[in-house]
Amino acid sequence: MNNIRTIKKIITGQRTVDGAGVNLVRVFGYNDTKNFDPFLMLDAFDSVDPKDYVKGFPWHPHRGIETITYLVKGDIEHGDSLGNKGSILDGECQWMTSGSGIIHQEMPKASERMLGLQMWLNLPAKDKMVEPKYKGLTKGDIPIIDEGDKKIHIIAGAYNGNEGAVEGDYVKPLCLDVELNPGAEWILDTEKENTLFVYILQGEAYFGPEEDNLIKEKHAVLFNKGDKFKVKALSKSIRFLLMSGKPLNEPIAWGGPIVMNSKEQLDLAFKELDDDTFIKN
Repeated sequence: MNNIRTIKKIITGQRTVDGAGVNLVRVFGYNDTKNFDPFLMLDAFDSVDPKDYVKGFPWHPHRGIETITYLVKGDIEHGDSLGNKGSILDGECQWMTSGSGIIHQEMPKASERMLGLQMWLNLPAKDKMVEPKYKGLTKGDIPIIDEGDKKIHIIAGAYNGNEGAVEGDYVKPLCLDVELNPGAEWILDTEKENTLFVYILQGEAYFGPEEDNLIKEKHAVLFNKGDKFKVKALSKSIRFLLMSGKPLNEPIAWGGPIVMNSKEQLDLAFKELDDDTFIKN
């Protein structure tokens, strides 16, 4: 059992208000980049009160990152400077490569429940200024592997020979939405040196080689290096997002919605915003 990943850190995150007044939990972010590399930030939201989120995230810029917004439940209208617009609905994902610069907005609509998350994935230094790109993944685009006592939604990467909705053009992460029935156990082969963490959306389970780490919903779990990942549900079902990726090990210069590799690059980005030369296409 020595090759099964052990727990490095359990995180609850901090409640905060972002955008024009959206209540959410910042699970990890600015101070955690070394541990979670190549992932920069994870914001989670779960509310049945529209007042928590309808003010949304009005027009704002990004450069140097990819944003991944995944909804289990809810409705988020969006638009961007490339001309894309539409809605993210139940079981759907927005995968946006900001690259050299994009301006977009995300405006949640009143829903029975708003449950999901947004993750920031860093771009390698050589790809920071690539052409911006948008991918909207509908529920039908995301393969679901039904294994009886478990369902694996393959958002990105591959699982058991099945390709996901996205491979990743720059960083190639594994991104799985995993549902386990009560009593189900799941062991996943992993790239030993890659960063791996989960965020528990609903339920609880044991994680790691020893069945003494019962972790409940609304927690993130960061794992040590290893060849395998193990989880076992007990009397309750569990649903969690699993993310894994190869660390970039590059310097980070982070200012608000822009993440570059040096202060000079960061200063240039904000100067271009002031000069109205930020958008390159």
